[in-house]
Amino acid sequence: MFVQLLAAIGVLAVLTMVPGPDMAVVTKRAVACGWRDGLRTVGGITAGLLTWGVLTVAGLAAVLAASATAYTVVKLAGAAYLVFLGVQALVHSRRHRAGAPAEAGPAPKGNPWRTGFVSNVFNPKIAVFYTGLLPTLAPSGMAPHTGMPLLVLLHAVLTLAWLSGYVLLLAKARALFERPGVRRALDRVTGVVLIGFGIKVAATRP
Repeated sequence: MFVQLLAAIGVLAVLTMVPGPDMAVVTKRAVACGWRDGLRTVGGITAGLLTWGVLTVAGLAAVLAASATAYTVVKLAGAAYLVFLGVQALVHSRRHRAGAPAEAGPAPKGNPWRTGFVSNVFNPKIAVFYTGLLPTLAPSGMAPHTGMPLLVLLHAVLTLAWLSGYVLLLAKARALFERPGVRRALDRVTGVVLIGFGIKVAATRP
């Protein structure tokens, strides 16, 4: 059972480190507003994962994964939110003109914790992941009502640790990101990536 648990942690760690919408949202917020807002965004994302975990244990996520209508509603809402964040980043990039101070232009609006939470909780792929893949990772010698909550908690902890470390790494390179040209380019890249993820989420099927 211990070996199976270690294998599950390894799989969850790899999946956590794969770049996705969460990392793009965190990048946008941390670079634009600083590491404190970045960490608050990470907190919101982690809360979103725990919310999905509770829904999974309660069986509601399985209903969402099985219902084409419910899946489509959540999918389109999440896609629209990611596109909105991407457009916001592109608009923000236009305010960083060459030679202008890095602080020029308003920082992204909204509560960073809420931004992370909404972007995560409206990602229906997590429902599919939690109801499809996660049960297969649960150690065979562990009761389902124990194994699933444990895996959800481990995934949340891994996500919190990985994205928090990523935010602190961005903070170390703050001097580089404060350059108007670099800041403008990063805003544009992040904006395009977020819009791309939004389109990808909208095009996915259960």
